[in-house]
Amino acid sequence: MRRFLIGLGVLVAVAAGGWAVFQHYKYYIPGIIARWRDPIQPNHPVTWAPGPKVPPAAARPPNIVVIVADDMGHNDISFFGGGVGGGQVKTPHIDSIGQEGTSFDIGYAANATCSPSRAAIMTGRYPTRFGFEFTAVPVAFARGVTHDAPGGDHPHAIFHEERTKGLIDYAQMGVPPSEITLAELLRGRGYHTMQIGKWHLGEAKALQPNGQGFDESLGFMAGAGMYAPDDAADIVNAKLPWDPIDRWLWPNLPYAVQWNGGQRFAPRGHLTDYFTDQAVAAINANRNRPFLLYLAYNAPHTPLQATRADYDALPGIKDPVERVYGAMIRQLDRGVGRVLAALKAAGVADNTLVIFTSDNGGAWYTGIAGSNLPFRGYKASYFEGGLRVPFFMRWPGRIAPGSHAAGPAHHLDIFATAAAAAGAPLPADRPIDGVSLLGAPARPAAPRTLYWRSGDNKVVREGDWKLQIAARPNKAWLYNLAADPTERHNLAGMDAGRVAHLRALIAAHDAQQAKPLWPALIEAPVRIDVPLNRPWKPGQEYVYWSN
Repeated sequence: MRRFLIGLGVLVAVAAGGWAVFQHYKYYIPGIIARWRDPIQPNHPVTWAPGPKVPPAAARPPNIVVIVADDMGHNDISFFGGGVGGGQVKTPHIDSIGQEGTSFDIGYAANATCSPSRAAIMTGRYPTRFGFEFTAVPVAFARGVTHDAPGGDHPHAIFHEERTKGLIDYAQMGVPPSEITLAELLRGRGYHTMQIGKWHLGEAKALQPNGQGFDESLGFMAGAGMYAPDDAADIVNAKLPWDPIDRWLWPNLPYAVQWNGGQRFAPRGHLTDYFTDQAVAAINANRNRPFLLYLAYNAPHTPLQATRADYDALPGIKDPVERVYGAMIRQLDRGVGRVLAALKAAGVADNTLVIFTSDNGGAWYTGIAGSNLPFRGYKASYFEGGLRVPFFMRWPGRIAPGSHAAGPAHHLDIFATAAAAAGAPLPADRPIDGVSLLGAPARPAAPRTLYWRSGDNKVVREGDWKLQIAARPNKAWLYNLAADPTERHNLAGMDAGRVAHLRALIAAHDAQQAKPLWPALIEAPVRIDVPLNRPWKPGQEYVYWSN
């Protein structure tokens, strides 16, 4: 009996130890499998297809450069008087686009998470019109981060196992080929079209940039990527132990890019600098023909990795996470400056429309509280902090320097604005929801009605009135943004008639949208005023977000 008990104890200990080892290393399994299936080759040079050796004799349409940051909040730049670290991180190059052109007092993302916003930028249409309602995530990732979400006596993340049945393949979750992308529209007008950076609009061949109208593409297809190897000597990392998503990113994300959808290979240096280097090379190669450059940086999205030089330049920021984040913004701004300088050096700056924006507001899971000030909310919420983004345009000779418009400008408008600049007629066989922002004033003449939707979380803005409704919690928020732009005074209980009217607008809009091509696998609570690393307390306002 004694031997039996000892043996049983050993088996239990071994099993427990094995389970502990599995729990620790389970995060590495998806990345190991991905690298086995799709190995990463060493770095090799990329050569952008050269245009004509001399410029055309006749006038040509303007080049169009669309620069999109990733998870950059309204207060992450210095243009509006803010900046990371209480204003310690200046962004002179990003600011210059608004200073030398038009800045919009109200710049709106098409969604509070990145993937649907990018779908709107590419098509000029509400992504819900073609079923692109939710950010695509692999099932294993969705199940894992939900399981690893923090415990405690507060609302918890929900994984919808029942929705995995009949789910389309992850690689097929993207913009359908039937949509007309900005690249397809402009290529039809003789533009050479190039994509650099993050795609996140489908990984199947037909859904990758080269299948959606881009002549050349360099970047990665997924929602995030490593900026540098985890152990790089000249890199400072900031890991977020409170964030279950961050816990999965570090062991699984590759430090890799693809050229025209080919074999993955390692970039050179920090990825933000690499994308900038390639953007400069692409501009130089195409100085003598009209081009579209869609430059989609993944900074400052997690994982947070900064160069040592940028980190050391910010000794006044004491919190190490915020310091790395600020260093990434500093580096991104420098990259934008190099792109602007390349346009000037190539002699094409005066004939180039440059648009700068971010895909959504700053993220709550970084633990940085001030990214979206003065607005409430974070990425993955439809409060203004999740939706307000920098929105600047520069086109010397066509846009008056130092001009600004009250807005709102919207991601949807990038498609129509680029089309107007290029002289390309908008598609007539489908609704185009955006409008051109060119002209004087640089905004629509009449008040706009705008919509946002992610599952049961829905919003309409009609003029200055904004209504948000949700199922979890079952609540409505009504604000007059002219009087209360930071959404402090919920008027839903005081104006039932207006709530009913705006609900009817949402219902009518919903009736025109398509069924989602794939369901949301995750619903997770996002606190409106508190980042993820702060303790939950009774009374904190939250809303559940779908994927």
